[in-house]
Amino acid sequence: MAARRSAPHERDRERPRAAAPGNDQVHSWTLVTSQALDAAWRVARGSVTLAVSLLVATLCYFRSLHQRLGHRLKWWIGYLQRKFKRNLSVEAEVDLLSYCAREWKGETPRAKLMRKAYEELFWRRHIKCVRQVRRDNYDALRSVLFQIFSQGLSFPTWMKEKDIVKLPEKLLFSQGCNWIQQYSFGPEKYTGSNVFGKLRKCVELLKAQWAGFSGTRDGHRRGRMCNILFSDAILEYKLYEALKFIMLYQVTEVYEQMKTKKAVPSLFRLLFTRETSSDPLSFMMNHLNSVGDTCGLEQIDMFILGYSLEVKIKVFRLFKFNSRDFEVCYPEESLREWPEICLLTENDRHYHIPVF
Repeated sequence: MAARRSAPHERDRERPRAAAPGNDQVHSWTLVTSQALDAAWRVARGSVTLAVSLLVATLCYFRSLHQRLGHRLKWWIGYLQRKFKRNLSVEAEVDLLSYCAREWKGETPRAKLMRKAYEELFWRRHIKCVRQVRRDNYDALRSVLFQIFSQGLSFPTWMKEKDIVKLPEKLLFSQGCNWIQQYSFGPEKYTGSNVFGKLRKCVELLKAQWAGFSGTRDGHRRGRMCNILFSDAILEYKLYEALKFIMLYQVTEVYEQMKTKKAVPSLFRLLFTRETSSDPLSFMMNHLNSVGDTCGLEQIDMFILGYSLEVKIKVFRLFKFNSRDFEVCYPEESLREWPEICLLTENDRHYHIPVF
């Protein structure tokens, strides 16, 4: 009887165990889900990491490509600019006071003097702009010749009466100046027996170019012609050597006139009183041959240049501001009908072109 009564209790104890398969099933599903989620997360995380890595690698590649293309493009731009940009020896006009402010900063006595000199040119002499001229030992000749050509000035009177192309031979055969074989073409130094051929070509070029510019009435066209000519260094230097020879020819002519007691301009008497230029040969050897090579024109050379080209060269010497030598003319004895061109200098060595 007791055994029968205990059976229900045993069955009661066994009932909770009957629910275990359901719990195991839930636990199993939870475990499976968790494992699936973990697997999915690992897959997703791997995919995201891979995608980020690919994105970073792609960005790095394109950045590197951009840098390489940028360097290459910059190189090509520089190459094309060097290839096609004209290297003008006389630059375009710039505002005078802006140029002064850029070049003469600070509070040194010289900087203050230069600023006052430039203000004088701007406010009282009505010079509004300046053309910078390449700084070399030809820049005085360049500054003068540029203005003669850009203004379309005609030949000097004496050049209209003589064929200047024949002047090298004239000095040698008519006046016996065989020393002209020692003439130096700037940095080329001594050229020997070939000097006559080189001088003739230089003078021919000067004559042809001068005729072309003086025969062109359109100022804008002359400006374009100047841009072409003054970006060709080889042609330029030939013209400057022709100008040097013209100066030598005039010195020789005046020296011959002095021998016959003819009246000559006082500047030539001053030239021949110097020990280093007592005659045309010493003038050429000690002064003219160095022009374009180791030095530029001196003041007395500027007088001879103005006389030879029949122009009055007015020069504003900025370092002489507030003195009687601030404004000078080469030559002082110029005729009234001679055209006037203007230069400015900060040191009597390098010249620029003022623009009114």
